[in-house]
Amino acid sequence: MEQTLNILNQMVSEGLFSRYTIGGGIAALFYIEPVATFDLDVFVILPEDTGQLITLSPLYEWLKKRGYKAEKEQVVIEGIPVQFIPAYNELITEGVNNALEKTYGKTTTYVLAPEYISAIMIQTSRPKDRERLIMMLEQSDLSREKLDKILNKYSLKKDFDLFLKRYYEK
Repeated sequence: MEQTLNILNQMVSEGLFSRYTIGGGIAALFYIEPVATFDLDVFVILPEDTGQLITLSPLYEWLKKRGYKAEKEQVVIEGIPVQFIPAYNELITEGVNNALEKTYGKTTTYVLAPEYISAIMIQTSRPKDRERLIMMLEQSDLSREKLDKILNKYSLKKDFDLFLKRYYEK
């Protein structure tokens, strides 16, 4: 995976996107016990464009020139399936902009903070997110104060309280 992260860092340095952050199951691995995941989700902030349509074509073309192939919604980079996800709402954009710098091997990378991972899981509310959220609450050292601020800002506090009542509190 370190080689994959080096490619992502190179893409930033060449201006394909201004910032990236690891999200999803791989991001959770920085804070909790391993969970099943099949790809590396990478939230990206794309360069400003005057057009209405968001396109990942420049990323895919850059990668294709270097021998990386798209497979469905992913590109396999150094053996790792990577899914590029443009920051599609304010919560994710804020999470990307407040990502934590981490080191994987000898490579610097950026990972969503546990509070943002948790808030995004509340927002998406998929079955696997509910399971991972329980693990985040039990195993990570997330700040409940910071999480509450994020949840309140994005009107997710009610959903979180319902989650706690339904799935977490004994």
